[in-house]
Amino acid sequence: MTDSEFYGFVKDIKPLYKDCCKAAFEYQKKLAMPPDSLGKIQKAAIQLAGITGCLKNKIEKKRIIVLCSDNGVALHGVASAPQSVTASQAVNMTKYKTGMACIAKSFGCEVQVVDVGILEEYECDRILNRKIRHGTNDILTGSAMTRDECLKAIETGIELAALAKKENVSIVGVGEMGIGNTTTSTAVLCALKNISPEYVTGKGGGITEESLKRKKQIITESLILNKPDQEDVIEVISKVGGFDIAAMCGVFLGCAFYRLPVVIDGYISIVAALCAKRICAESAQFFFPSHKSKEKGYMIAAEELEIEPYLNLDMRLGEGSGCPFTFAIVEAACSMMNNMATFDETGINDSYLDDIRKQGAF
Repeated sequence: MTDSEFYGFVKDIKPLYKDCCKAAFEYQKKLAMPPDSLGKIQKAAIQLAGITGCLKNKIEKKRIIVLCSDNGVALHGVASAPQSVTASQAVNMTKYKTGMACIAKSFGCEVQVVDVGILEEYECDRILNRKIRHGTNDILTGSAMTRDECLKAIETGIELAALAKKENVSIVGVGEMGIGNTTTSTAVLCALKNISPEYVTGKGGGITEESLKRKKQIITESLILNKPDQEDVIEVISKVGGFDIAAMCGVFLGCAFYRLPVVIDGYISIVAALCAKRICAESAQFFFPSHKSKEKGYMIAAEELEIEPYLNLDMRLGEGSGCPFTFAIVEAACSMMNNMATFDETGINDSYLDDIRKQGAF
């Protein structure tokens, strides 16, 4: 995929169906409950109607797409785990044995594990092989990848969204696995927002204070060395990002193109979602939040995306672990629209709510 082909693709992403959003809003007024009493669940139902074009929807097939890749910067001790853990956990995900995967299993969610750049060799035919190459370059010595490789990773994500649509997936979650990717995602966030790594860098999966200090320094030096153009998202990802971030960005854009609701997981996921929005503002209308990450940069990205996380569970695992909870919230929104009785059906005269409705939303 060339630059022109890619930007031609994203130009065809259309916004929500506003008439369907309005219809869902008006229908909710008829439901037998006080105005706005289900809060964000009601908003989720309106957003979903705008995505699908249907007033009443059903979530039947739920898939978490986990993009797995290694990062050259991990050689500098920015993470507590060795790079071999990426391959090991990718395999364990297919067995539903990781933290994310066991949660997904309990919620009846599919987990699709995709190799876009795992360094170590492994044996597992359940991992979808979309490898760009065996890990990225060290961002402390130059660009993480070429621009063509970045576009190839993004295209891979778009193709995964197309596959989800073809296979009748109702909702997609976007997760990742890659040792060192809180370093690369922080570098991407700092480049996009022009903020200091000193302010935003967190401990990721857990590191010492000494390692955190080194992590901040490495991100700072990589940005000085690579000089990514803040206005060119592809350049930012290719210079200081990772194959996982690029592919995740592609999934977000692909879901918007194919009109699939898509859930943001934690920190790396929200940075990828921010990249997608910077490329195509309309794509963010298809995003649903999950939980608030413990990473410092999460809310910086969330603010630009204009989203509020549904949950705060003090989570910092990543992998897509927050997605099953949001799937359940969206399912609840569907049940509300499909099953809740209207005032007319209950025989309740709702005129007692007239004064409240005149005051608008709480």
